[in-house]
Amino acid sequence: MIAATPPSASRHPAAVLWDMDGTLVDTEPYWLQAESDLVHAAGGVWTPEDGLQLVGSGLERSALILQSRGVDLNVEQIIETLTDRVRDQIADAVPWRAGSRELLRELKGAGIPTALVTMSRRYMALDVVAALGFDGFDVIVAGDDVQNAKPHPEPYLSAAVQLGVPITECIALEDSEPGVASAVAAGATVFALPLHIPIPPSPAYRLRETVPTLADLVAVLA
Repeated sequence: MIAATPPSASRHPAAVLWDMDGTLVDTEPYWLQAESDLVHAAGGVWTPEDGLQLVGSGLERSALILQSRGVDLNVEQIIETLTDRVRDQIADAVPWRAGSRELLRELKGAGIPTALVTMSRRYMALDVVAALGFDGFDVIVAGDDVQNAKPHPEPYLSAAVQLGVPITECIALEDSEPGVASAVAAGATVFALPLHIPIPPSPAYRLRETVPTLADLVAVLA
């Protein structure tokens, strides 16, 4: 039996850029609980459907919507309160998305640069990265590092610049429509990996249900 020939390193992506909430970790239920608790404590009404509408959005936009539901805090106070409540839940259990750590290990083993591109606050992203147990990311771009949140392309463009690679030679992994739009607008090859909310098919990105493997990424670039 002839052994399979490994993929050529020249066909690897220049970097792989990861969303965090919903892509690396399934923290969306944590955010939904934090939002619900905050609105209900203010005497307002907040449903799971309301929370799902915020998936992938910048935290500033989410805070403004929570204010409209009766939360009597300023935007930064809402962001800090939500983030702290999600961090408390992460401290109890990090809900890794199936296949995410495995792909990260493959990428690091192949010497492919990686970036975490999240609209969560940097200090929360650092918590998640530390929980990996290995050096998973070369760069972190968080919501408090950029002027424009997803779906604006700035977060992904910033990650490519910091890594020193062309964005057009990068692959981005995203679970939400705002995130996918951000990565597509930036010029990356995009895998849309919906988890809690469906994403419609489009020739602008690759739609799949599970986190890909390195072989999957290489096949797209072949």
